[in-house]
Amino acid sequence: MREMASGALARSHAQVAVAVSGIAGPGGGLPEKAVGTVCFAWRMKDGRPGSETKVFPGDREAVRRASVEHALKGVLALLAAPSGP
Repeated sequence: MREMASGALARSHAQVAVAVSGIAGPGGGLPEKAVGTVCFAWRMKDGRPGSETKVFPGDREAVRRASVEHALKGVLALLAAPSGP
């Protein structure tokens, strides 16, 4: 996931990128990756990364909405955090 965010950043004029991938359902889940599992990665132009995996409850629409909200909150958190030394 971090590579996806880095690639998006490298191919754009953006200062921040987010990558999201997962299984919103209703099908497609596996024992090791259930429906509702979503992976996130963020990257700032200055190199600050972030990534995590969440499992959201609900149907396809609920998982998609929660994923968008979480991705945007991650972008805001990264923008608000102080940059490196």
